[in-house]
Amino acid sequence: QVQLVESGGGLVQAGGSLRLSCAASGSIFSISGMGWYRQVPGKQRELVAVINSGGTTAYADFVKGRFTISRDSAKKTVYLQMNNLKPEDTAVYYCNADGMVLGRYGNFWGQGTQVTVSS
Repeated sequence: QVQLVESGGGLVQAGGSLRLSCAASGSIFSISGMGWYRQVPGKQRELVAVINSGGTTAYADFVKGRFTISRDSAKKTVYLQMNNLKPEDTAVYYCNADGMVLGRYGNFWGQGTQVTVSS
C-alpha cells in the first residue's frame, strides 16, 4: 500500500507565500522522481515542477523564479515553496511520485491540496 499525502495549502493574498509538503508512506522504495502538478476546474492537469533522485529540478515557465521544489529522500518527502503567488496560481495541487513497489515500478498521486490566491 502506498499513500501520498499533501499539506500546506490554503488561502492567501496575491504576493504571499505558501509551502506545500508531500510525504510518501507505505512500501514504496527507490523513488526516482517526485513532482507537483496542478489543476483547475474544466482544465487539464499541468506540470508545475519535478525533481529527480539526484536533485535535478525542472519547472514550468509560469513558475520559474517564484517556486522552488526540493526533497528529502530519506523521509520520502517533496516540498514546493511558492513565493509571490498570483491569482492565476489558484488550483488544486497534486503530488506525484515514481518508485518501486513489491519489486515493480509504480506511479502514484496524492489527493490534492487547494491553493487559493485572492486579488
